Amino acid sequence: MSRDGGYDRYLTIFSPEGRLYQIEYAMKAVQSSGVLAVGVRGTDSVVLACEKKVKDKMIDPSSVTKLFNITPKVGAVVVGYVADGQSVVQRTRQEAAEFEYKNGYPMPASIMAKRVADLAQVNTQHAGRRTMGTDIMLVSVDDEMGPQLYKVDPSGHYFGYMAVAAGSKNQEANTLLEKKVEENDAMNLEEAIRAAIMTLQQTAASDFKSDEIEIGIVADSKSPFTRLSEAEIEDHLTAIAERD
Repeated sequence: MSRDGGYDRYLTIFSPEGRLYQIEYAMKAVQSSGVLAVGVRGTDSVVLACEKKVKDKMIDPSSVTKLFNITPKVGAVVVGYVADGQSVVQRTRQEAAEFEYKNGYPMPASIMAKRVADLAQVNTQHAGRRTMGTDIMLVSVDDEMGPQLYKVDPSGHYFGYMAVAAGSKNQEANTLLEKKVEENDAMNLEEAIRAAIMTLQQTAASDFKSDEIEIGIVADSKSPFTRLSEAEIEDHLTAIAERD
């Protein structure tokens, strides 16, 4: 028996091949979202970049975003189902607030990623729940550990990365990121931003306008997670075009 035997109808039942189809479907939902996001870790900074797609001309573009602040110094990008992503962000903010209230200091990104992964994994154990159809990346620059970049998938699986992609065409983007890290594994902030932009462009096989991508950065351990303005993004796009 395979998925035709009904094994893909239940979240908590393994198929004879040892697979949980509903989790695989959740991951496919992320990959088929039509949006690609990348994260790049520099020597003293970290960058998130993602495509910005406004599906309807009547939608206010300023209300469309995949980038979020979890705490002032921890940023996130979510890819997949929009509502699921917003729910994950809201729960992560709640967990971060409770951690700081109980412990007296902000929740580090490493602990945050583990907590988000734990919550995601619990969803895979109960038939009455549904896995979230979203990947989330978390970034910060820790006082002790330096730049941090984590990705959590719907199964509750998470790792720290030097660079990583999520969403549409993520495998192709990860291959490009691997090459860029091999060429330069000690990027400064400007190099990390441009590596992220170039990965988006090369994966999509097209050039972007400044209003078609979003970029968030943590410049150092003292700086908050901030979004680049369209003018700042345009400066980087121009520099990349002139170099090419």
